[in-house]
Amino acid sequence: MVSKRRGEITKVLQDEGTISISDLAQRLGVSLETIRRDVKPLTDEGVIVRTHGAVGLPQHLGEAPFERRMRENAGAKRAIARYVASTIGNGDSIMLDTGTTTSFLARELLQYRNLTVVTNSSDIARTLATVNGNKVFMAGGELRSDNGAAFGALAIDFISRFNVAHSIISIGAVDATHGLMDYNLEEAEFARMVLSRGERSVVVTDASKFGRQGLVQVCDFTGFDELVTDSAPPEAIVLSLGRAGIKVNIADSSA
Repeated sequence: MVSKRRGEITKVLQDEGTISISDLAQRLGVSLETIRRDVKPLTDEGVIVRTHGAVGLPQHLGEAPFERRMRENAGAKRAIARYVASTIGNGDSIMLDTGTTTSFLARELLQYRNLTVVTNSSDIARTLATVNGNKVFMAGGELRSDNGAAFGALAIDFISRFNVAHSIISIGAVDATHGLMDYNLEEAEFARMVLSRGERSVVVTDASKFGRQGLVQVCDFTGFDELVTDSAPPEAIVLSLGRAGIKVNIADSSA
């Protein structure tokens, strides 16, 4: 059983890239103590690496930060992206900020036609431009080396000229008191502008971001319409969302 479970651990990491110890225990249906015992010899042998309460495969550590984040909780992010894509139709206008979950969403949107897409992400622009009659508008400015995205005054001024049907951001932290938070001032300012440009404003995040507190507030819980995630938020966040009248949708990550 131990040998089989260690094989299952390796398979999960091949799919996810990295995963928290608690999520791994839940995925395999065992206790935290059991998963820690299973993980230790694998880390001692160098098969996997352990950092900050999570485990991953060593070959992923040399990846660029954005590529590495694309592998983190990838199954949950794909499920969220599939759900949001199901609420979008051919010919819709969409504004997306840079983020791993929004990049997964861009890939799900490849099945649609005649979209108008506004973004600051070169990855999203590259994915959706020149296919299926789409129009893609990319914000200008200096591109970040880690994620190929544009930020700053030029980018914000550019997107402020658009009004779209769906404005969608990914977020780095969700705090029960302060709402949506990020770790970078320019990213927070850009995300705030994105949310203001849509008839419908949607925040996408996997459950690992709940309870985190970032450096900069994007907005409080009155600053957007919907939250799409992969599992129910903690009670304190649910209460804050409820008071603000935010619609919460849980994507099925088992599908």
